[in-house]
Amino acid sequence: MKLTHIEHIGIAVVNLDEAISYYENVLGLKCYALEEIKDQKVKTAFFKIGQTKIELLESTDPEGPIGKFIENKGQGVHHIAFAVDKIEEALIEAESKNIKLINKTPRKGAEGLDIAFLHPKSTMGVLTELCEDKNK
Repeated sequence: MKLTHIEHIGIAVVNLDEAISYYENVLGLKCYALEEIKDQKVKTAFFKIGQTKIELLESTDPEGPIGKFIENKGQGVHHIAFAVDKIEEALIEAESKNIKLINKTPRKGAEGLDIAFLHPKSTMGVLTELCEDKNK
């Protein structure tokens, strides 16, 4: 699998507005995009620092993945996302190495990226997202 860079770090938050205020007013970063991904039951805010992005995630439904995460673990780092050149091949390779896949095929995520998740039980407890920007 060829990872090209850390695409983003996903952070689950209870209140997106409060979190944006912290990242802008305390850390000095600028939110450059807000997006709701209805099928994932989440609202997102993006910040960029160097080549890496920070993705804040607020649940729009307590039964959604972020809502459940916050209920079980509280706010904090939810996942790390790596950019790959060929996401379908990366998934095949990961599965061939006995990595449990949450998504066997990519789906659309924020910013129009094709995304897929690797199960944290197979990745030392870290929810891992693979991302491909097919618009490049």
